[in-house]
Amino acid sequence: MKSFIKFADTLSTSMGKAFSWCIVILMGGTVYEVVMAYAFNKPTLWNFDFSMQMYGAILMMSGAYCLATEAHVRGDVIYRLFKPRTQAWLDLVLYFIFFFPGVVALAFYGYEYAALAWKIKETSWSSPAQIQIYMVKSMIPAAGVLLIIQGISEVFRSIICIKEGEWPARMVVAEETEKILMKKAESEDQKDAV
Repeated sequence: MKSFIKFADTLSTSMGKAFSWCIVILMGGTVYEVVMAYAFNKPTLWNFDFSMQMYGAILMMSGAYCLATEAHVRGDVIYRLFKPRTQAWLDLVLYFIFFFPGVVALAFYGYEYAALAWKIKETSWSSPAQIQIYMVKSMIPAAGVLLIIQGISEVFRSIICIKEGEWPARMVVAEETEKILMKKAESEDQKDAV
């Protein structure tokens, strides 16, 4: 189970990091559009669709990354008061009731949706550029599959917590500035105490 958790976490964080570069591409496209429209009075036909595709790629492919790094919004006002075993049982039940039905549907129906788009070589109907969008629609089932893999990892993580009484360690991808500053302040306090 632990090797699968490591595999899933590595896969999810790698995909999240790779697709995070779409933010830079999206920003570059937006800057280009603004310069072309306002400095040269020549707006592009393709930039709206391009921006939508980049945003869609970021949104779809970051889901598993967020799940792996516990970045999804959670109503943990009461949850955090529970002991780890109780949290794990709650997570385990809720993954099977809510999470898996949704992501399996996303993968299954997303595949049908993407397959149809590939079959008809679908293009965008919302702009005069008629940009091809069937390749981007392939990210829908891919995101579903990544979420399923990461969801299985989270189930394994819950099972380990139920058995051992504490949550297995997660990969540290990035830390919030507040946490870094708190650690720094604690280490300085310890130095001052010595």
